[in-house]
Amino acid sequence: MNPATSTQATQVEGLESAIFAGGCFWCLEAVFQRTTGVTHVLSGYMGGHLPDPSYEAVCGKQTGHAEVVLVDFRPDQVSYSELLEIFFTIHDPTTPNRQGNDVGPQYRSMVFATTASQFELARRKLGELRSAGVNAVTELVDVTSEDWRVALNQMTSGNDSTTVRAVRPEAVFWPAETDHQSYFNRNPGQGYCLFVVAPKVIKAQQSFPAIVKD
Repeated sequence: MNPATSTQATQVEGLESAIFAGGCFWCLEAVFQRTTGVTHVLSGYMGGHLPDPSYEAVCGKQTGHAEVVLVDFRPDQVSYSELLEIFFTIHDPTTPNRQGNDVGPQYRSMVFATTASQFELARRKLGELRSAGVNAVTELVDVTSEDWRVALNQMTSGNDSTTVRAVRPEAVFWPAETDHQSYFNRNPGQGYCLFVVAPKVIKAQQSFPAIVKD
């Protein structure tokens, strides 16, 4: 893990953190980076049983991890409910282990609630979707009592240990490699970015013009 991939290892006053999985993390990252009130987005892995997973290992479908984004935001500028609306708009929560042509458990739909309020809001949102006939298979994971920042804390403290301590392994956020951070911003002309990421960014901008900017 490279310490340069993280700037938000600990909670900052006035900020809240949200964690979402909904297909390739390049897509979610690009959208949330353009969302008003979001101060930082970090791509990573979560929900697996092995410590310090690599991109290759996760893509091998043996670690149990999903590709996720950690979104630091200011609740006085954008609400968690608004982030949930964006999340459920830009991905399909009805396809188990799949988003479009991206197939595998690493692409499953998940919400990791980092506060009790987030858990209740996400639970309510999923109920609304299902009541409206949307067969959402999104997993809601409660990490409110877990130190899910353990991997971030290890990096910034210079500790290379992969010990997960008493935290459930699946509740630990592991930052992705540097090459996967701000991928769309750095590679807008790459094929996947043009045909998969860019349409999601455009959809978010059209659906939420007041808070998702260019």
